[in-house]
Amino acid sequence: MRKPSILIARAIHPEVVAFLQQHFEVQANQDDTVWSPQELVQQLQGKDGVLTTGSQSIDGALLAACPQLKAVANMAVGYNNFDVPALTAAGVQATNAPDVLTETTADFGFALLMATARRVTESEHYLRAGLWKEWRYDLFAGAEVHGSTLGIIGMGRIGQGIAKRGAYGFGMKVVYHNRSRLTAELEAECKAAYVSKQALLQTADHVVLVLPYTPENHHTIGAAELAQMKPTATLINIARGGIVDDAALAQALKDQRIAAAGLDVFEGEPRVHPDLLTVPNVVLTPHIASATTATRRAMAQLAADNLVAVLGGQQPLTPVNTPNDAAKAQRWAV
Repeated sequence: MRKPSILIARAIHPEVVAFLQQHFEVQANQDDTVWSPQELVQQLQGKDGVLTTGSQSIDGALLAACPQLKAVANMAVGYNNFDVPALTAAGVQATNAPDVLTETTADFGFALLMATARRVTESEHYLRAGLWKEWRYDLFAGAEVHGSTLGIIGMGRIGQGIAKRGAYGFGMKVVYHNRSRLTAELEAECKAAYVSKQALLQTADHVVLVLPYTPENHHTIGAAELAQMKPTATLINIARGGIVDDAALAQALKDQRIAAAGLDVFEGEPRVHPDLLTVPNVVLTPHIASATTATRRAMAQLAADNLVAVLGGQQPLTPVNTPNDAAKAQRWAV
């Protein structure tokens, strides 16, 4: 029997490539070429599976052009690059990589919150420019973190991790808003109180966004929401680009309607809205919340393990859909 053939769409850890080569015929993009959608379709011809990294769109048009494709494994917890209904209807199994990045991402979310509140980026730029000549009582005076109110929108595993860091580590009052309320046990564990979105925006000193991107969540934070926040508040986005209206945020920062923002994700990334690059009161990082060596390797390995399971006829470890049985049977017979 022939080995299944897979594509690794972007460069990943060499040891994970070697692991996959034990199970599959592997085409690995270790040069890390960024393919256009049309080029990705060409590369996927004859492939049974693909390991994606979150920036490759898998939609109905691609699936129609790649009839042999049976499994797509995202090396990310989010999967807004997948058209899940199209994958399900086509009989293709999709997976993601949750859990392994929870604590690392929560660490970074809190680091970004602290850097934003304490004006780390602004003050570093000031120092590097040779402008620091003397001490002043108000030199880069920022916002308190300890004892302040932390508002979290999106209370999944990462949101809960941030809540615990705030409540236990910094004595913060934690409020949250989520599509569904947590159990009383989880709320107690996180020392978090459920409130409406409006109440959260009006009362929180630091608002952290950790919700998945969906069409319904597009621009969860726009001009109207920013206007409800305290002028002393900060906004942190480690969720996905498109959760925040970046143009409205840049204007709010320029007008000092909120104190500062910390952003790890952007609409249309890697492009960053040019107005965000002109305001000083924002900390910008290039989508690195999960970027530790150990965590990124674990994400790649989980995606690889999912491909091994699915193409080996086993259940995936972390599925995001349940493929249509009839379509799956037909596709697997190709």
